[in-house]
Amino acid sequence: MFLYRVLISLFALVAAPGALRDGKLRARLGLGPAVRGRHVWLHGASNGELTAFKPVLLALHAARPDLHWLITSNSRTATALVESWGLERVTARPAPFDLGWATRRIMRSWSVTALMSLESEIWPHRVLHCPGPVLQIAARMKPGTARAWRRLPRLAKAVLRRVDWASAQDTASRDALLALGLRPESAGPVIDLKAFYDPPDTTPDPVLRAAFPREDTWLAASTHEGDEAFVLDAHSALRQRAPGQKLVLAPRHPTRGAEIRAMIEARGLTVAQRSRDEPPEDCDVYLADTMGEMALWYQLCGRVFIAGTLSDRGGHTPYEPAAFGCALLHGPDDANFQPAFARLRDAAASVEVHTPEALCDALHALGDADAQTAGGNAAKTALAQDSDLNGLIEAIAQRLPDPDA
Repeated sequence: MFLYRVLISLFALVAAPGALRDGKLRARLGLGPAVRGRHVWLHGASNGELTAFKPVLLALHAARPDLHWLITSNSRTATALVESWGLERVTARPAPFDLGWATRRIMRSWSVTALMSLESEIWPHRVLHCPGPVLQIAARMKPGTARAWRRLPRLAKAVLRRVDWASAQDTASRDALLALGLRPESAGPVIDLKAFYDPPDTTPDPVLRAAFPREDTWLAASTHEGDEAFVLDAHSALRQRAPGQKLVLAPRHPTRGAEIRAMIEARGLTVAQRSRDEPPEDCDVYLADTMGEMALWYQLCGRVFIAGTLSDRGGHTPYEPAAFGCALLHGPDDANFQPAFARLRDAAASVEVHTPEALCDALHALGDADAQTAGGNAAKTALAQDSDLNGLIEAIAQRLPDPDA
């Protein structure tokens, strides 16, 4: 524990100037006014984890009007996201450094009665100083993280013995947690929160629907630098074989729109840019360089290439396109969602490609009927879980402090 205190103190010293510039230093030190009432402290690193947990939060929030919620995160956008939900009895704050004195201050001033952490967020002082139950939801333990914990075996065992219930994201994470010290009776079902994705009920604009027939349109979802050249080369080749095919290209970072447009035009492809409100008709590539519209593109496109899978980024979610019944294609790097991609491969419910030529072949082979069948198989396979959403909510609710306690 001494070594951890030294390391986390050094980290806080290094990070403090940046927190001061951002106006977050007091919050990172556990300072600032607290809200009265018994609180569950919920921590998620960023938007993705908190968005995935939102259906669970809403159910618990409604079921337990006696509890308040302190929700912390590591990013400003995640804090703003929680605030945008407008929930009573919910307060969003930047995550504090895991310093012992700062953690104890928060536990006292916010009357914390339970701690819940999402995915990879296991912070020793929070776990050890929590006066009530500690729950790890969709806990994730990468091999590198597990190796780091094994270098501190006494700390790992002390922390994980204190966890009352941990639902791991995958079997490898569950096994790693058990090997590091999690009590077998504290191991819950294997659950990935992102598999509970509930597609929004939206209706695409008729102009977009007419411009992009689902059977003739494919999507490159959340592309990074290096992905665009790959998918554009594939699309150029695809249009040689099927001239009516269209591509919706949605970059992960819309600020790269001008750069990507230049790449499209350099290949002799026509382009319409979403951020410029350019008409979508009669373009070879529709550059969807906007935020918050991915569900719209999943609805319009029958085939989806999941970007971030071509290098060392670990890939993006297969759950969202699967929920829309899209046929799935991806590269070899699936580390972020390895269990889901493994299930998809085992069920022949996705296609892994390594070259633009292979992507072109796969897209061409997926005719409308085949794409619909593949999309249905992907939905059934990717979204399979050891427990349903109601089961997860019930398991958590059973472990929250009694209202009369």
